[in-house]
Amino acid sequence: MTNSTDRLQPLGHVIVIDDDDSVRRSLFTMLERAGYNVTLHYCADAFLSAPEVPSPAVILLDMRMPGTTGVVLQSQLKTLAQNVPVIFVSGDSRPEEIIAAMKQGAVDFLLKPFTAQAMMDVIQRAMRLSEQAVVNADKNMLVSERLKRLTPREMEVCHWMVRGYSNQQIANLDGGASATIKLHRARVMDKMAASTLPELIDMLNGVDIPAPARLASIQDASRVE
Repeated sequence: MTNSTDRLQPLGHVIVIDDDDSVRRSLFTMLERAGYNVTLHYCADAFLSAPEVPSPAVILLDMRMPGTTGVVLQSQLKTLAQNVPVIFVSGDSRPEEIIAAMKQGAVDFLLKPFTAQAMMDVIQRAMRLSEQAVVNADKNMLVSERLKRLTPREMEVCHWMVRGYSNQQIANLDGGASATIKLHRARVMDKMAASTLPELIDMLNGVDIPAPARLASIQDASRVE
């Protein structure tokens, strides 16, 4: 069963997966009135038959359902919807189930019956996480596309640039000329659309740029000797 609101600017999308019909209805009414788009599924397998996850979104997931359990579905979401926050709701869960859910990254765990305010507070917090995940994913995709513009030599120079090496230091490391390094450096800045070195460093924070193969070969040879 699927329902959704038709608002111009919804607060986000909440996917409710729960086998309790009364819980689904009450959550739908509450969340729709609050300004969220809502999709309802009566079990995990129903969701898996058509696992559509808009962005940003939050998943409200029951622990115990016929068929696929909440924890099992949560593990599958790492592939289907990696960055979508999961909030568990349950009326009867064993401690080990709760621990497993939290270890797999659940944002929170609400025991039934819960108050509307408690639910809204958790939804709002989780939605902020989802929104930030969307921003980060868009940024990573943009950075990845820009990195593809770099030649192998420019990628090597970029590796040292973000580590704070000067043109002369890079030249001393790989035997190139300082003037040539300066040219590659300018091309890196242009292709990455970075105005300053700190901007480039911030852009590539957390991005793994492999060390130049030539340097790795030299290091390997020195270890053999």
